[in-house]
Amino acid sequence: MKHNTESLGLEVLNCYDKEKELNELMSTKAGVKGLVDSGILKVPRIFLYSDDVNRFDQEGSNHVGFQVPIINLEGYEGKRRNMIKTEMLQASKSWGIFQVLNHEVLMDVMKNMLESVYDFHEQPKEMKEAYYSHDSSRKVWYYVTLHSTHKAALWKDTIACQFENTRADFEALPLICRFQKRMSDYVEHIIELKGKLSELLSEALGLEHDHLELMECMDARKVVGHYYPACPEPDMTLGTAHHSDPYFFTILLQGDIDGLQVLHQDQWIDVKPLDGALIVIIGDMLQLITNNMVRTAEHRVLANRKGPRLSAACFFYPNGRNKDRKYGPIKELLSDNNPAFYKEITHAEYLKEYSLHGFCGSKALPYFKI
Repeated sequence: MKHNTESLGLEVLNCYDKEKELNELMSTKAGVKGLVDSGILKVPRIFLYSDDVNRFDQEGSNHVGFQVPIINLEGYEGKRRNMIKTEMLQASKSWGIFQVLNHEVLMDVMKNMLESVYDFHEQPKEMKEAYYSHDSSRKVWYYVTLHSTHKAALWKDTIACQFENTRADFEALPLICRFQKRMSDYVEHIIELKGKLSELLSEALGLEHDHLELMECMDARKVVGHYYPACPEPDMTLGTAHHSDPYFFTILLQGDIDGLQVLHQDQWIDVKPLDGALIVIIGDMLQLITNNMVRTAEHRVLANRKGPRLSAACFFYPNGRNKDRKYGPIKELLSDNNPAFYKEITHAEYLKEYSLHGFCGSKALPYFKI
């Protein structure tokens, strides 16, 4: 459904104190779920994206002939290995995103992870508010996402955990997330999967199988659990704004409700929930070190009348001991006909630039071109 800007009442929207209302939302420590539980029938104006109405145009998001690649990893250690590598490289070049099946992460492990996310967000406010924060230096925090460019909020609540050690650092999680090690068990399985995928991608790029691992650029560093409540006016806001991931690699688990879309050939394509699948997303830094051989995926999540929509993302980037290590185009991939496009930078340098320019697609990468 399309909206013209007049229907949003721009003059009215521009006359109120957004900062004040955002602060009031945060001060409740109840998140978007708290608003929904209060019985609201309209999306509050601090969630409206009045200056970019085209982002709500869902027409044509299921174009005939376009489907996010699905890769079957069965037999990846045997005769099918070369075929799988070819499929991975092609998907990474043309889409920057693909779904994987037969990845050896057990269904029960994935189900338990989503249940853990659900259980945390469904708790009474009093059980969650101690974790509410917008301080991303914390080990664990729960928050409403604020889009700094638009000075608006997004229609989701998130719990995040940063870690160097999956055993010690996960002790900071709320008790309900530590129950039966549901979150930490999931992350450990995802780390194993990442190892297989990095081997396959290294070989697909023409490198030694352990090249990406030896670069120490793709350690599991953060896991987030998103909770997208049912929205009374889903065409007026977004669950997650258009962006690319400022990391090397993301592995995403989504539940059974639609919403995730990827930008492909200037069109938004649905990433349909697929039973038993995990989603692999190429990050900006992987595009940088491969010198544009693979591309980052620009994606977003629509709000939905159904809910809650659940997802869990595990982000991979250098660990603390490599915070000052510089990453640039892999020398083995360069030649006279393929010179380096990017400078060598630390991941922290990239994150700093991304915080200024990277919230609407992969606009931070051009700032590091040679």
